[in-house]
Amino acid sequence: MFLLSSTRIRPHHKLLFRHFLKNMAECFVFDIAESLLRKLASYVYEEASRAYGVYEDLRGIKDTLLIVKGVLLDAEEKKEQKHGLREWLRQIQNVCFDAEDVLDEFECQNLRKIIVKASGSTRMKVGHFFSSSNSLVFRLKMSRQMKQVRSRLDKIAVDGNKFCLERIDVDNRLVQRREMTYSHVDASGGDKSLSVIPIVGIGGLGKTTLAKLVFNDKRMDEHFQLKMWVCISDEFNIRQIVVKMINSASANASASAIALAHQENIKNLDIEQLQSRLRHKLSGQKFLLVLDDVWNDNRAKWIELKDLIKVGAVGSKILVTTRSNSIASMMGTVPSYVLEGLSMENCFSLFNKWAFKEGEEKKYPSLVEIGKEIVKKCRGVPLAVRTLGSSLFLNFNLERWEFVRDHGIWNLKQEKDDILPALKLSYDHMPSYLRHGFAFFSLYPKNYGFTSAEIANLWVSLGLLRSQVGSQKLENAARQRIDELYSRSFLEDFQDFGHLYYFKVHDLVHDLALYVAKEDILLVNSGTRNIPEQVRHLSVVENDSLSHALFHKSKSVRTILFPIEGMGVDSDALLDAWITRYNFLRILDVSDSSFETLPNSIAKLEHLRALSLENNRKIKRLPRSICRLQNLQFLSLRGCVELETLPKGLGMLINLRNLFITTKQSILSEDEFASLRNLHTLSFEFCDNLMFLFRGAQQLGSLEVLIVQSCRSLKSFPFHILPKLEVLFVIRCEMLNLSLNCESPIHKLRMKFLHIEQCPRQQILPRWIEGAAETLQTLLISNFHSLEMLPQWLTTMTRLKMLHIVNCPKLLYLPSGMNRLSALEDLSIDGCLELCQKCEPQSGEYWSFIAHIKRLSIGETRQRNLLFQMQKQIRLKLHDL
Repeated sequence: MFLLSSTRIRPHHKLLFRHFLKNMAECFVFDIAESLLRKLASYVYEEASRAYGVYEDLRGIKDTLLIVKGVLLDAEEKKEQKHGLREWLRQIQNVCFDAEDVLDEFECQNLRKIIVKASGSTRMKVGHFFSSSNSLVFRLKMSRQMKQVRSRLDKIAVDGNKFCLERIDVDNRLVQRREMTYSHVDASGGDKSLSVIPIVGIGGLGKTTLAKLVFNDKRMDEHFQLKMWVCISDEFNIRQIVVKMINSASANASASAIALAHQENIKNLDIEQLQSRLRHKLSGQKFLLVLDDVWNDNRAKWIELKDLIKVGAVGSKILVTTRSNSIASMMGTVPSYVLEGLSMENCFSLFNKWAFKEGEEKKYPSLVEIGKEIVKKCRGVPLAVRTLGSSLFLNFNLERWEFVRDHGIWNLKQEKDDILPALKLSYDHMPSYLRHGFAFFSLYPKNYGFTSAEIANLWVSLGLLRSQVGSQKLENAARQRIDELYSRSFLEDFQDFGHLYYFKVHDLVHDLALYVAKEDILLVNSGTRNIPEQVRHLSVVENDSLSHALFHKSKSVRTILFPIEGMGVDSDALLDAWITRYNFLRILDVSDSSFETLPNSIAKLEHLRALSLENNRKIKRLPRSICRLQNLQFLSLRGCVELETLPKGLGMLINLRNLFITTKQSILSEDEFASLRNLHTLSFEFCDNLMFLFRGAQQLGSLEVLIVQSCRSLKSFPFHILPKLEVLFVIRCEMLNLSLNCESPIHKLRMKFLHIEQCPRQQILPRWIEGAAETLQTLLISNFHSLEMLPQWLTTMTRLKMLHIVNCPKLLYLPSGMNRLSALEDLSIDGCLELCQKCEPQSGEYWSFIAHIKRLSIGETRQRNLLFQMQKQIRLKLHDL
């Protein structure tokens, strides 16, 4: 679920940020107070507070918080000048978080009552009466806790009077989203022998982009037998680099939207076996190797790696990107290519592109002149230019432009050529709902490939994304926020795959997110001596030194993650201690752990929203107590290959939205799944014994996403019980016949996204797809080795936007009438040799049918005129590569 990787703060970055980022965490206080006020004002909590006799305290908290909120923005502006103001802000943040925990108790109590009532069990009702959930006991507890919160908040409000703060209203400036562009550049592997060419420049200047353009130039394929791309980033770990090189060299590129390259299973090999495997792959090969974002200045480590890869053929080359001239000198065998900033002319052209619609700048000559002054401060750095331009897009207010030009952040001391003030300025102008969510990108490693689904799960689990009655779905709300972050240039390598987005976060943007959240988020490594009391989100990047002593001060942790693949918690006692200590956990991701049993005490985490036990290969059973986690929205058992059965009572998880299952079970309890009224996404992976998903008539009325992967015994599909299904993945199911019992009559479907891959019993596309003629937007067909033709009814898909056909070698024809697919914007055909030839530009017999499509990928040929022009310029600069 939330698979992470190590992220460390570099010493020189600490120095750099000290001048203007050291106190950025306070900007959250206003956002947190605003979020809490929305909750306090909701009808649900108002009614609950009346029912339990705490309405007056709730109203008092709301009134006091409204007064405090009014002066928070002024407090944030003056915290540097007034002694004690920063501590005052921290106290407000803590009491807001504690108040939210108390309010969530109402929700927990309500869910408990629903479960007890629905069960009809006398035993459960008796147990509820004698537990702490008894209404009288709960009333007394809530009364005490609400009075404590109110008292603390009243005291903080009185203490704030001594700072003479002024009320500042919020200017909710909204940036209009620009149309999404498609400028993605693929990154794969490379190959060469020991001529090392460094590319040097400050962060955000375009070193990686330049390397990608060279790496993906078609002439490189002709010049090198092997290419490898390795992102180094923070740690120059020889073993990790060797693994990445082997995987990069072995990866097979696929045009499928979400298909990942199948990589060799080399994780368990020791370094001796790995270096042998690498040298075997490189031996006698002329290769190009890109080492991207190198920070290592340890010459011994570099020589160690260089010695491992000396076996390549003459003419092999290594392309290195780094921000450090000294590292470039240490590694390079030729003079460094020092990447310079854009010229003023090009900078201003780029700025205009992002700040105005085409030609619109002519209407605003005064803004153009201010824009030139803003561009000067960006020092030729594309990321800074683009970010500031985006923040002003379609905003023609003169004062706003002058504010960006004259903002005092530009006068703060900073390192030479630093561009982070530009990012900070754009961050300050985000709406509060974006700022808070943005900070949590720092939980993930640099160069991490995000999907919109995992970010949506993270935001929902932390209460940053909520749905109102009658409003848009949570997943759509998350995509809208991602759209806006992309429009503000905080995301890169952005791709829309129909069902989901894929994107990355620029290194400097990642640094910004890390500092924004630094008081709330802690990365636990071997240097961590204790967990501070105020920390609420833990990411364990090294577990060698984990012990109870680390955690004795902390008590308010809401998130525990293990970021490194293959590394989880290996102590049952420590896991039990966390469950006992952190009663308000929202996210517990213990993927890749090795405990054999989950403690019964898991039921204490009644606020838990997300639980991932992914890739725990020892766990055989789950305690029934897990079914008492009524707030749970995300549960992943994916990769738990020894799990014998799902826990009885699964249907009690009435809030569950996402469920990922691997089990040895052959029969599923249909009653349990039918009780999951909010289930949105359901996944079955590596369920080898499962022959049928569901055979009864009970509908899964809320299910919209179904993923079935590597279920080798599965025979058929229950479309009749999935009335709201919109997304379907079917991958590597050897026995599955998708046409079985589904051909007649054709039922109308709501499906928008369909991915079918490697189902050997499927020789034709199933006819039921025709039932989605009015809704299907994305169709991905991969590894259909027997597929000979596409059905004529495919041309009736009036809303189809994306069609990818990969590795269907017998497919020779496109259906007539392809031009009727008027909505089709993205067509990719690869691994279909004869069909690809018929689709060749100009000469192919099908070219006239598809030439109008906006994005075409036919075999190795891609229609990307702008990219071609950029590559041409780069080749001129690097003609001696």
